[in-house]
Amino acid sequence: MNGLSFSELCCLFCCPPCPGRIASKLAFLPPEASYDLKPEADSTNSKFTLTLHDKADWQYTDREKECFEVFYARSSRGNRIACLFVKCSANARFTLLFSHGNAVDLGQMTTFFIGLGQRINCNIFSYDYSGYGQSSGKPTEKNLYADIDAAWHALRTRYGISPENIILYGQSIGTVPTVDLASRYEVGAVILHSPLMSGMRVAFPATKRTWFFDAFP
Repeated sequence: MNGLSFSELCCLFCCPPCPGRIASKLAFLPPEASYDLKPEADSTNSKFTLTLHDKADWQYTDREKECFEVFYARSSRGNRIACLFVKCSANARFTLLFSHGNAVDLGQMTTFFIGLGQRINCNIFSYDYSGYGQSSGKPTEKNLYADIDAAWHALRTRYGISPENIILYGQSIGTVPTVDLASRYEVGAVILHSPLMSGMRVAFPATKRTWFFDAFP
């Protein structure tokens, strides 16, 4: 968000239904997908193989790809959410539930996830927001909250990881769903990397209060 045009300001202050649409257009920059999830032949569509495109900029060998497990979760708003579990360490105590920043998808984050997990001896679970990567739907604020909720329940039920061993990590736009989830569940810790204060405060840093139409409060 680098500022709002006059027409967008008019919509923001005069037309209550419009701020959400304005925020979605300004805040979300989904890239062209850098990966595919291909169903395995004998899996009845429940198991998938991660195929990375050149845009993913993968910097390891194929051996490290054995650490990846990919699948889809269904959000409460009906979207199919692409999920990625990266098993970086066999004896890891903690798992990061990682909400990535804008203009990237899971494929572009794979190299970073491997490097981070190996350095801190921690497994990593991440997901793509609605409209990003191979996740269906459109990126909106409400979908963002439903997306991380679907990821949380998938992490808890599929892998049986206790809440005290889950660390929420949000980067940039990913701090929005991270804070929302942390307000509703007990977790081991919360890490906010370049967090947003709110949509209005990004566009207008001098904003001193939270308005009813503010996005990402």
